[in-house]
Amino acid sequence: MDIEFNKNEDINKQLVYELKTRLKKIYTGGGEKAAAKQKEKGKMLARERVAYLLDKDKPWLEVGAFAGDEMYAEHGGCPSGGVICGIGYVSGRQCVVVANDATVKAGAWFPITAKKNLRAQEIAMENRLPIIYLVDSAGVYLPLQDEIFPDKEHFGRIFRNNAIMSSMGIIQIAAIMGSCVAGGAYLPVMSDEAMIVEGTGSVFLAGSYLVKSAIGEDVDNETLGGATTQCEISGVTDYKHPNDQACLDSIRNIMSMVGDFPKAGFDRIKASPPKLDEKDIYGILPDNREKAYDMMEVLLRLLDNSEFEEYKAGYGQSIICGLGRIDGWAVGIVANERKVIKSKKGEMQFGGVIYSDSADKATRFIMNCNQKKIPLVFLQDVTGFMVGSRAEHGGIIKDGAKMVNAVANSVVPKFTIVVGNSYGAGNYAMCGKAYDPRLIYAWPSAKIAVMGGGSAAKTLVQIQAAGLKAKGEEVDAAKEAELLKQTTDRYNAQTTPYYASARLWVDGIIDPLETRKVISMGIEAANHAPIEKAFNVGIIQT
Repeated sequence: MDIEFNKNEDINKQLVYELKTRLKKIYTGGGEKAAAKQKEKGKMLARERVAYLLDKDKPWLEVGAFAGDEMYAEHGGCPSGGVICGIGYVSGRQCVVVANDATVKAGAWFPITAKKNLRAQEIAMENRLPIIYLVDSAGVYLPLQDEIFPDKEHFGRIFRNNAIMSSMGIIQIAAIMGSCVAGGAYLPVMSDEAMIVEGTGSVFLAGSYLVKSAIGEDVDNETLGGATTQCEISGVTDYKHPNDQACLDSIRNIMSMVGDFPKAGFDRIKASPPKLDEKDIYGILPDNREKAYDMMEVLLRLLDNSEFEEYKAGYGQSIICGLGRIDGWAVGIVANERKVIKSKKGEMQFGGVIYSDSADKATRFIMNCNQKKIPLVFLQDVTGFMVGSRAEHGGIIKDGAKMVNAVANSVVPKFTIVVGNSYGAGNYAMCGKAYDPRLIYAWPSAKIAVMGGGSAAKTLVQIQAAGLKAKGEEVDAAKEAELLKQTTDRYNAQTTPYYASARLWVDGIIDPLETRKVISMGIEAANHAPIEKAFNVGIIQT
């Protein structure tokens, strides 16, 4: 162990400590007072419901824990987007679980809540996983209704997805464990089965106050849409339960009887841990994003037995491609190399940059994995494609387009881990969010932006300075330095994994030691969905 390794280790462990500290705060939801009010009503808290429902001996992969983080401050905040989502196991069956958190604005839907719910449904649809909704929501958050109600990817898309999933044969079970109001009432009713908790659960299109205002009828909420009404009079719900625990037990019982379905058939053998210590990753990953390191050393600490079958090892060395296993699953790895490399032609290639030969190699490898039905794992630490006259004359745009085409048209499931930089078109070519990875998670060391902070800030300051000069304002060195600092600070704040995770550009931030779990659970989920589409890249310029 050298001094540099120890320094890196300290920095990266500190980043993981910050991650866990911030998650602890997120897990408190709307705070102690709001939680106490839920308890007074005899209700379990949302995270307690999820924990009770899930198998205790199986892993849980949360999606969007940081959704809404540091957003909506003027509205009191919206921790975790007011809803808990993730992939877990219920009676041995892998499922997506969605639970409204009534401690956050009574479970009302903010714009990010809708986006997060849609992401959960997307995961269920892509992987044909059963989805369980634990409903406890006051409906749309009215002060922001224009940002959540009418557009294509807004609130109504949830119910459209209910209908689509039903036609696909995807199991949907809804438990009404609190309020279920207005348009939100369609979600449990459009599920395959709906159950309701006596005394706390209610479902109606309009509550008692709105009914009084609209048609002059005096009626209380329990008579209007409580458990007895909806189970015994209207028949809207299928099961009635005395409390939260009984309701969740019923879901577990139903899930225990679900039959098996066809699988995609991805290859898996008995899992083996890496031979090299995974914790070494903390010391290998540099203390800042500008420094070079050997990505192969990271890979060997993620793969079973630390074994890797490298593809075209001596060609296009700024991208590493090859086959290995993660938790027993066969995977194709596409990773950015961060070392400075001397090519066979004698040229120096900078780490993290995609060159023409690297893009060509990655394209061919991605096509091979599609032919072999091997899931793809992308490890991003990329600053973009090579620029300059030599690169342009060599056809970098054409070669980059080939790689983007292959990624976009892949039919095998793709999984993306943002290790470090994720800049510009490199984000796209390495399967960023726009290219439909089944899951995309970031390490605390990640940076996501159109370009690095230094380059972007200088460009923006030049534009600002030119604008000020055009207005007749003097811009001396001190003023320019002040503008540079302000711009750099603002830009850097927007490149953090927390900023990205708050907006669901990534599904979450993880300790690097959780990477194997994320990929393994993701492939297991993807294995529920047989590949029905042939791989075809269309027209690629040669």
